[in-house]
Amino acid sequence: MALFSELPVYKLGYDLLIQTYQRTAVFSREYKYTLGERLKNETIDMLLNIYKANKSKKENREQFIDQARQNVEVIRLLLRLCKDLKIIGIKGFVALNMQVEELSKQLASWQKYTAGVRTKE
Repeated sequence: MALFSELPVYKLGYDLLIQTYQRTAVFSREYKYTLGERLKNETIDMLLNIYKANKSKKENREQFIDQARQNVEVIRLLLRLCKDLKIIGIKGFVALNMQVEELSKQLASWQKYTAGVRTKE
């Protein structure tokens, strides 16, 4: 079992969290404490689920990966809302969305691998 902090999916999620904090710092007061906080909390929850998936037993791992994938979809929705409300610019949206897309791919691959390992046992 690898250290969770060394997992590529964790590193990418952590980078997304840092970017989220930096971008939500400039949100207007109206959005900073609602949409901004929700975006940060959802990203933190995703990182916690990645940590739990890495530390859990094989039979429970898929559940935490699935929860992390759900977090990613909520993050994607919140980012889209930020773009549509013109809280973040198109460049910021694209940069964050590319990270979200890569996270989604890595989590899907991890889940597929975990399911494959579980069925072989």
